[in-house]
Amino acid sequence: MEARDPELRRELDATLQARGELGPEYESALIDSFLEKVEQRLAGTNDQQARRLLAEQRMTAARGAAQPAAPTVGTFGERFGFGVVSLVLAIPLSAIGVANAGIEGLVVAWLGIFGVNAVHAARAWPWTRGKRRTASDWDG
Repeated sequence: MEARDPELRRELDATLQARGELGPEYESALIDSFLEKVEQRLAGTNDQQARRLLAEQRMTAARGAAQPAAPTVGTFGERFGFGVVSLVLAIPLSAIGVANAGIEGLVVAWLGIFGVNAVHAARAWPWTRGKRRTASDWDG
């Protein structure tokens, strides 16, 4: 397994080595120390991400462009509800498919379920946002 953060990996190795040398009575103190370092690293990462987002928003505003549009993905509730309804409807669709066409009917039913869910999930892909076709796109 490749370490994503070599500095944290060295800290973990040092903590494990210290645990071996000091014994189990210092284990909780060593773990607390390591977790504090991980929390500091996460806080730093979150700060960087927040600063980057703020800088992007300022650049957009400085260029005179409108604020970025709110994502058209929908709320968690909408996505969760769509998934639940999809699974509930999958039961009778599977039964109908098997009853009428055997295993091929089951495969077709599940391909349809997968297709509908894939199209719904595609709305969340960043490269599809803001790329809606207009009537002039179809004129050729």
